[in-house]
Amino acid sequence: MTACSPLKSKNYQDKNMQFTKKDLTFSVITGLITGFSAWQIFNFLGIPTINFWDLSNCVNNCTPDGACTMIYCVPDYLISFSSKLFMLIVPVLWILGVNFGYFLGRWFAFFNQFGKFAAIGFTNAAVDFGVLNLLIANTGISEGGWYSVFKAVSFMFAVVPSYFWNKYWAFEAKEGGGGFEFAKFMSVAVVSIFINTGTASLVVNYINPLGGLSIQIWANVGAVAGSAVALIFSFVGFKVAVFKK
Repeated sequence: MTACSPLKSKNYQDKNMQFTKKDLTFSVITGLITGFSAWQIFNFLGIPTINFWDLSNCVNNCTPDGACTMIYCVPDYLISFSSKLFMLIVPVLWILGVNFGYFLGRWFAFFNQFGKFAAIGFTNAAVDFGVLNLLIANTGISEGGWYSVFKAVSFMFAVVPSYFWNKYWAFEAKEGGGGFEFAKFMSVAVVSIFINTGTASLVVNYINPLGGLSIQIWANVGAVAGSAVALIFSFVGFKVAVFKK
């Protein structure tokens, strides 16, 4: 058996912690897809402009006894930009995120893959939501049996390209694998959906909103929690059971 020298091992690790042209290409492609999907989703939801930190200047009419009635407010936001800019912002975020993953990978090796996996995961979600909202916009149906059909279609649109992105970019698996590998991938993906839904439902239905948050905002907190847990499960499942080297 030939022993691997510490120098060769270090060179191999350094090579796997470098941001490559392949990383740049995939970061830009997935970032553009996510940015475009986010732009269209926000437009569909009637939010063409993104605003942060409302500093609106409101004029009130107050009586001597201290009772005040608001007359009007002049919108004044610290940050405001068109949702079109997501197509520029997201690719940059993906590039930074993958590089940050490589940086953390110096101490925790799994981050070398997790940074890329996270970018793919957010892209999948954007495609899923984008296709779902496209179907709703063109049919006017947002509930009932057809909603379930739309959700299944949008999931397939997201998960099929996700298989190739994970295989050839995040995990850089060997050629081959065929149908059995894809079946394992789909099994992990389906289980992650149940974990996502279950975690979100647990947070929303069994934990009262914290910090005075509204029910609507708390529903989104639950969705974020579900996505976070499912993301970790999917990463471990794909790495250990599907694309194991």
